[in-house]
Amino acid sequence: MASHRSRGDVSRASSSDPSDRSQPGPSMPSRSMSADPSESTALLQTALPDVAVHEGPCSHGTFSPRVPSPVSSSLLGRDNAQSSSTNGPIDSVVNTLSGNRDWRRKLAKKMKTRSAHTSQALAEQAGFDANARMYMSYYLPFLNWMPQYKWSYLKGDFTASLTVASVYLPMVLSFAENLAHVPPINGLYAFAINPLIYGLLGSCPRMLVGSEAAGSLLVGSVVKSNLRSGPDDDDDMLQARICGVVTGLAGATILIAGIARLGFLDSVLSRPFLRGFISAIGFVIFVDQLIPELGLARYAGDAGVKHGSTAEKLNFLVRHLGRVHKLTFAVAAVSFVVMMVLRQVKIRMQPRYPGVAYIPDRFLVVLVSIILSWQLDWESQGLDVLGEVRAASGHLFTFRWPFQPSQFHLIREAMPTSFLIALLGFFESSIAAKSLGPSDHIQMQLSPNRELVALGVANLVGGCFMSLPAFGGYAKSKLNRQTGGKSPMSAIFLSGFAFSVIFFFLPYLYYLPKPVLSSMISVVAWSLLEEAPHDIAFFLKIRGWSELGLMVTIFVATIFYSLTLGMAIGVGLSVLQVIRHSTRPRIQILGRIPGTHRFENAEANPDRLEFFEGCLIVKIPEPLTFANTGQLKNRLRRLEFYGTNEAHPALPRIRHEESNRNVIFDIHGVTSLDGSGAQVLKEIVANYRERGVRVYFSRGPADERHQVWKIMRRSGIMDLVGGPSHFVADVQEALKMTEYEHSITNARFG
Repeated sequence: MASHRSRGDVSRASSSDPSDRSQPGPSMPSRSMSADPSESTALLQTALPDVAVHEGPCSHGTFSPRVPSPVSSSLLGRDNAQSSSTNGPIDSVVNTLSGNRDWRRKLAKKMKTRSAHTSQALAEQAGFDANARMYMSYYLPFLNWMPQYKWSYLKGDFTASLTVASVYLPMVLSFAENLAHVPPINGLYAFAINPLIYGLLGSCPRMLVGSEAAGSLLVGSVVKSNLRSGPDDDDDMLQARICGVVTGLAGATILIAGIARLGFLDSVLSRPFLRGFISAIGFVIFVDQLIPELGLARYAGDAGVKHGSTAEKLNFLVRHLGRVHKLTFAVAAVSFVVMMVLRQVKIRMQPRYPGVAYIPDRFLVVLVSIILSWQLDWESQGLDVLGEVRAASGHLFTFRWPFQPSQFHLIREAMPTSFLIALLGFFESSIAAKSLGPSDHIQMQLSPNRELVALGVANLVGGCFMSLPAFGGYAKSKLNRQTGGKSPMSAIFLSGFAFSVIFFFLPYLYYLPKPVLSSMISVVAWSLLEEAPHDIAFFLKIRGWSELGLMVTIFVATIFYSLTLGMAIGVGLSVLQVIRHSTRPRIQILGRIPGTHRFENAEANPDRLEFFEGCLIVKIPEPLTFANTGQLKNRLRRLEFYGTNEAHPALPRIRHEESNRNVIFDIHGVTSLDGSGAQVLKEIVANYRERGVRVYFSRGPADERHQVWKIMRRSGIMDLVGGPSHFVADVQEALKMTEYEHSITNARFG
C-alpha cells in the first residue's frame, strides 16, 4: 500500500510541476503522450480536465488535449453563457434568494452525471458538439439510420420484405386461427403495426418482428382458459379482446423493463431452458394440429379434449382414428409433404444457388390450394375453409385500450402468461439480434435496453388494436438478410404489404382450406423439434445432467399438464440457478509458485505450491455485495479448518489454529463493496482481531479515492486491522510484514 501511495504522490507531484504545463513543441510532447499505455494507464486521462493543455494547432496525437473545435458553442459553453447572464425576473429572484449569480452553472453541474461529463469532455477533445440531436438519435434510432439510407438499398429492402411477406403472412393466419384461437385478421395486425414501429425504434437494422408459434400458443392458452366458463367458443369479439389484453400486458412489461434498463435479463434464461421449452412447444403444436388435419375437430369438442392437455389429446387421437375425414387428411398430408420437400430442396440448393431463397414456396401452396378449393368445391364435401376474414368489431383497426376497468378480470388472469410471453419474446429477439450481427450498410449500435423499449412500444400499440404479440425471430430475420434486406426500411415495407392484404385481399382468402393452415403450422413445429436431438446428444457427451434434467422437467410438465406450468417451472429453475451462482462466494486459498512471487489457487495445484507457516492467504476474486456475502463466513471457516472448500463440514478440524495466526486477503477482484458486504467483512475482521489474528489486505484499488477505500475507512475496517499500513501492494509484501511484526512481538516478549 505504501508503494502505491508513493507512486501516486510522485505522479501528483509531477502533474503539478509548472514545467509540465508549458507549451510542448515538436521535440517536447505533452505529458499524456509521453508514455506507452500500461495496466495502470488511465483510459480517459487525456479527456479529463486536469491534463496538460496548450493553445494553437496540435500535431502530436489524435486525442491530444485542446483540439481546436470547429463548433462555435458547446454544451459547456452554453452553460457558461447562461450562468453569466440573467434572463428576466426569475433569475433576479433566485439570485437574491441564493446570493449566487452562478446558480445556473452549479445546478447544471449537479444534474449532470459522471458519464455525461466524460462524454462531453471526449466530444470537446474530438472537436465536435455533443448536442441534443446526437443523444436523440440514440434513443430514437430512425434519426440515425434515415440519414444513412441510400436509394441503392431500396431494391434489396423491397425484394426482401416481399419474400418475407409471401412466406409469413399466410402463416400468421394459421397462428391466429389454430394456435391463438382468435380471428385470423388479428394475426395480420401483428405484421401491419409492429414491424412499422420497430423499424423506427429498433436498434438492429435487419431484424424483423412478427408473431411466432410460441407466443401465439401462449395467447391461445389464455383464450381457452377464459372461454371454458365463457358464453361460447365462437365469440370472436371476446377472443379479440383477450388477445389485446395479453399483447398489451406483454408490451407494457417489456416497455417498463426497457425504461428501467433491464436489458441484462436476456442472460437470465439458459440455453437448456430455451431448448426444452421450444421442443415442448413444437410437440404440443404438432399434436394440436393433428386433430384438424385428420378432420376430428368436431369430435374433439364433443369429447371435451379441446382444452385438455397434450397427453389427453394423444389418447383421443388413438381412440378416434376410425373417424378420420379422408379429404381433409389428404389435403393436409399433401400440403405438409410438398412444403417439407420444398424446404429441404431450398436448404440444400441455397449454398450453390442463393436465388432459391426468393421462391415463395408456402405462398404458392396457399395459392394453389385456394384455387383447387374454389374450383372443386371442397367446402361442400365437408372440408373446412377459412371463410370470411373480418374484424370482430366489424371495423378495420378498431382502437381499444387494453387496460380498461371493465377488463380487470381478464388482466388478472392474463398477467402471468403475458409476463412469460414478454420474457420469451425478448429472449428470442436478443438471440436473433446477436446472431444477425452488425450491418455493413447501416451503422447502428445494438442496445438491449433500446430493444426492450422498441418491442414494448410496438406490442403496446398492437394491443390497442387487439393484435397478436410480435417479437423478433431469427428465421424471418435471416430470410430478410439472405434476400437483400439492408436496413429497417424492409420492416416498413413488410408492414405496408400487411396493410395491403388487410385492405384489399381479404375476400380472396375465403376458400383457403384450414387443413393447409394446419399443415403449415406442423412444418413450423417440425423445425422447432429438429434441433433437440443435437442438443441432447451434446449434453450427453459432456455429461451435463443438470441441463438434461431441466429440459426433461420442462418437457414433461408441458406435455402432461400445461404450457404455462412448464414455462413457469423452467423460469423458476433458471432463476434459482442464477441466484445460487451469484450468492456463492468464490474465495480461494493461495499458495506460492516456488522461486517466484506468483500465487495460484492451492486447491487446483496443491503439490507444486509452497505455503507459509502461520499464514492463511485468501483470495476474494469478485465484488462483495449483499448477494454473495451470506455464505462468506462459512466458506472462510472451511478454509481455516481444512484448507479447502471441498471438505464436508462434518469432518473434525484438520488445520491447527496456529496455522491461521496471520490472514492475508487478496482483494484485487473486489472492485466494489456495498453496505451489506462491508458489514459482514467488518464482523469477520473483528472476530479475527478478538482471537489475536493479524489481518492484512493486499492488492486493493490503487486510488485512495476509490469507493472500496472510502467504505473501508468509514466502516472502521481500516482501523480494526491496524491502519493503512496493513493495506499493502501485493501478497509478497504482506508476507514480509507478517515476518516483521512476528519478530517484533518475539523481541518484545522474548
